[in-house]
Amino acid sequence: MVTNKIIIQENDYLNKIICGDSLTVMRQMPDKCLDLVVTSPPYNLKNSTGNGMKDGRGGKWAGAALVNGYSHYDDNMPHQEYAEWQHNCLKEMFRLIKNDGAIFYNHKWRVQDGLIQDRKDIIRDLPVRQIIIWRRKGGINFNSGYFLPTYEVIYLIPKPNFKLVSKANAYGDVWEFTQEMNNEHPAPFPVALIDRIIGSTNAQIILDPFMGSGTTAIVAIGLKRNYIGIELSPVYCEMAEKRIAKNKIQSEVMKFHPLSLFNEL
Repeated sequence: MVTNKIIIQENDYLNKIICGDSLTVMRQMPDKCLDLVVTSPPYNLKNSTGNGMKDGRGGKWAGAALVNGYSHYDDNMPHQEYAEWQHNCLKEMFRLIKNDGAIFYNHKWRVQDGLIQDRKDIIRDLPVRQIIIWRRKGGINFNSGYFLPTYEVIYLIPKPNFKLVSKANAYGDVWEFTQEMNNEHPAPFPVALIDRIIGSTNAQIILDPFMGSGTTAIVAIGLKRNYIGIELSPVYCEMAEKRIAKNKIQSEVMKFHPLSLFNEL
């Protein structure tokens, strides 16, 4: 159910997609009401000093749709304004997680005007425990001046008592997953990536404040966990709801047909 309600009680937002501004909605939520946050914000890619996202050239995989931008968001803030916005978002996420909770914050490093943007200005005073590398099997490249970018970083930002489930640490800190190829959203999470994150924890309530097409919700449902989604774009809210509904139908089918349709999600 898509809702624009003011958030007061837990039942007002549990297992729902809230269509609204992530920072505004999070500020309405009570302290320590979540076990886990899994998210990937817009990367501010239209704010570029190079040929990159400005000139409309893209790669060969579905993510090349990024050259057309996001629905209801131009992804083009001045850098300092963007970093401050994201830092404020992370502070709210940290306030919302319990003492044994954690944030998995996916982002991308870039070089602009010869200087690396390694997101220290976003994570600056937060207790990062580890950096996980997500190695994709493809990417977007815009010119012959540099090699094809094929990785992103996931910051693990936990509260003091956060622990992984038994044997999850054996995965290591470099994960290889193919980017999502069958999704209308311009920058969707791979289902397998989110399954790795949520399945490595005992989290029961998971927030994605940049829910996009709903992958975090779908994985949470599949693992019998609860989700909260926040998404600015009404287009993506509807997209997420349709995927969640389709997932529920397919889950019912799977009770009678063990060959999963999971990969079609």
